[in-house]
Amino acid sequence: MTRYVCVHGHFYQPPRENPWLEMVERQEAAYPFHDWNERITDECYAPNARARVLDEHGRISWLLNNYAHISFNIGPTLLGWMHDAAPDTYEAVLAADRESAERFGGHGSAMAQIHSHTIMPLASERDRRTEIRWALADFRHHFGRDPEGMWLPETAVDVTTLDLLAEHGLRFTVLSPYQAARVRHEDERSWHDVADGSVDPRMPYRVRLPSGRSIAVFFYDGAIARGVAFEGLLDSADRFVDRLVSGFADHDGPQLVNIATDGESYGHHHRHGEMALAAALRDLETRDDVALTNYAQYLAMHPPTHEAEIVEASSWSCAHGVERWRSDCGCAAEAGGHQAWRTPLRDALDWLRDRLAVRFEGEAAGLLHDPWAARDDYHHVVLDRGGHLAGFLASHARHDLDEDELTHTLRLLEMQRHALLMYTSCGWFFEELSRLEPVQILRYAARAIQLAQLCAPGDDLETGFVTRLAAAASNVTRYGDGRGVWTQLVAPEVIDLSQVAAHFAISSLTWTYGSTERIGAYEVVRDDLHEHEAGRARLATGRLTVRSTVTNSRTQVEFGVLHLGDHNFTCGVRRCGADEDYLGMRRALEHAFETADFLEVMRTIDARFTGDGYSLRSLFRDEQRRILKAVLAGSLEETETTYRAIYRSRAALMRYLADLEVGLPRALHRTAEVVLNADLDALLGAAEVEHERVRRLLAEAERFDVDLDDEGLAHTLNATVAATADDVATRLEHEPFTAFEPRHAATLQRIHELVEVVQLVPFDVDLAPAQDLLWRVLQRHQTSLRQRAEEQDAIAQRWARELATLADALGVAASDLGDHHGRSDTMAVVPDPA
Repeated sequence: MTRYVCVHGHFYQPPRENPWLEMVERQEAAYPFHDWNERITDECYAPNARARVLDEHGRISWLLNNYAHISFNIGPTLLGWMHDAAPDTYEAVLAADRESAERFGGHGSAMAQIHSHTIMPLASERDRRTEIRWALADFRHHFGRDPEGMWLPETAVDVTTLDLLAEHGLRFTVLSPYQAARVRHEDERSWHDVADGSVDPRMPYRVRLPSGRSIAVFFYDGAIARGVAFEGLLDSADRFVDRLVSGFADHDGPQLVNIATDGESYGHHHRHGEMALAAALRDLETRDDVALTNYAQYLAMHPPTHEAEIVEASSWSCAHGVERWRSDCGCAAEAGGHQAWRTPLRDALDWLRDRLAVRFEGEAAGLLHDPWAARDDYHHVVLDRGGHLAGFLASHARHDLDEDELTHTLRLLEMQRHALLMYTSCGWFFEELSRLEPVQILRYAARAIQLAQLCAPGDDLETGFVTRLAAAASNVTRYGDGRGVWTQLVAPEVIDLSQVAAHFAISSLTWTYGSTERIGAYEVVRDDLHEHEAGRARLATGRLTVRSTVTNSRTQVEFGVLHLGDHNFTCGVRRCGADEDYLGMRRALEHAFETADFLEVMRTIDARFTGDGYSLRSLFRDEQRRILKAVLAGSLEETETTYRAIYRSRAALMRYLADLEVGLPRALHRTAEVVLNADLDALLGAAEVEHERVRRLLAEAERFDVDLDDEGLAHTLNATVAATADDVATRLEHEPFTAFEPRHAATLQRIHELVEVVQLVPFDVDLAPAQDLLWRVLQRHQTSLRQRAEEQDAIAQRWARELATLADALGVAASDLGDHHGRSDTMAVVPDPA
């Protein structure tokens, strides 16, 4: 074989975790999902692990783990999130790398990626080294092997970066064709200019480096990649295959047609793009004139015969090199807007980085043998704080650290971690300074500043940083400039141990906590608690120990919190003092509360707890939403009851007006919209979905021309399908199929009814959990069922008919499992996806 195809997917999301809590909080723009990571996992990352290939009748004939058949990288921060929040997808990715190694001559398809997605040519050499070393540590932690290739964020590159990759044992990277400056055969002396993008992408090139090392570079086929990303090539798997095969030249010898795009093209940017990819991969695998491969295998089989020189400080997403991440180059410009903020943003961060470096060196010198070597090694601790810290300290600490020294050391290292994260490329990529992405990197800067202040109080880094940030002009009037963005969007997000205590105190009035609780990256121990109720009002006082699981810093506090119902919370927190002062505070609050003098309770909280007061606004976002949901539940129920009463009393009139084709008055139309959406959401979320009631409600919605909340209702029904599949899986997956009892009939009927509801609704619903369940059952049992059915086993014949009916309903290609008379010679065998 001399003709090979390699499809690369760069799967990445900007880091979204709260820098203090180390967790992703709710993002309203991702509705109906919790956050964008969760949404894009549902649309792209998970579907690519079980992509559907359809037969000529539109039925599922194959499930493919796309990751095992392509080349891919997944950003370290995204992969870490997957490990915790999407474990099934995470495990599928790891399994795909192992499977690809078997398929591609011992070369796994996963590539590493620079850790913080920083633009390497704009980073200091010290930061570049740490980014590479953290990327390697992260990759080994997840995949259990050394990577052969490294993906560069935005493919941003210069010779220094390539030399560092080679120094660390990386064999190759992937670049845009427009990043090749000139090429030549290794036996030639003269160079050929290809800076116009005319490089031949069908081979790897060797780039010789100043150190005497070299590294291989693959330049992807820009035209085909552009077709996938922007020109609708994924609308047809056949067109996709034809386009890939058309990339071969008409000559003998080894050739590689390779493309690289954002992995999100396959499902998120292009709906069902993962299915087009899967169908294309299956097609290519069945051909005898083409073979799939990954970069590492091809490089091992066909080492470079040509050399290349790259375009210095270039990237795949900026026509101006790397200016998109430091100047107003015009990329991402919108009408009437500008990106002049990019330069002062980078300047402010560079200023902060340099001052943090001085502080790090000075403070860590007496604690660590080599502070920068310790930073390079610190990611092992981040990956497993409980398991790796002792070994890390044994290697890097100058002496056994006491508790205060340990906290000081961890604060310094965390300061540096956030100093790296604040250069995440997404902060400059888009059109406006106040977007989520720039605000996120400023939050990292805020955390780094906070840690610096805790390590060495006195030097006011924040003032100097914000002064420089003020030179960054926003396109949004309400913010004005970087100072406004910082003041309104960043500074209010800063969290300290007292705020964690306040969060615990307030939320404990609406949630039952144990004696020890984990709140994000903090551990809270309830040392003492006293609660009182008077009607809707509640009072709590107590003592807490709050500890950061990241830096090991801790504090002991006393609190008093009053809840007057609904959203009305008043809370005070202070450091623990003498026992008699604590008892005096408690008695004063309890006396006022027992006499229902709530105004006096609030005055006492204000008097006894000087400094910041706390309210519902002080809670972390997810807990705030939970309490608001509980607070609003009664009000919403009351409001819906009112709407429902109006709807029922006016329904006949509304139907009459609809039949006359007279538009409903706005008030009545709004009433129908509220009631029908609420009722549908409740029905679709029930364990047993009532088909006929859903049908009637949908008919009413159509009759009254009501706008349904398609996204929200689909999300609810998706969750019901998934929950039903999970429940049924426990009954069917390990079923021996040696009996067919009423419980079996009920289980199958439940799925059929759910499928009927899915077919009713006017929006797309994800049947994948149910389809996957049936797929697993067929894979495990269909051969034995066939054999038993052929032997006239009546139970097997019954199960074959039932599963065939279910497969037909779910669109799975296994419809002829047997008929009423027991004939099973036409039983379709679903291929093993492996």
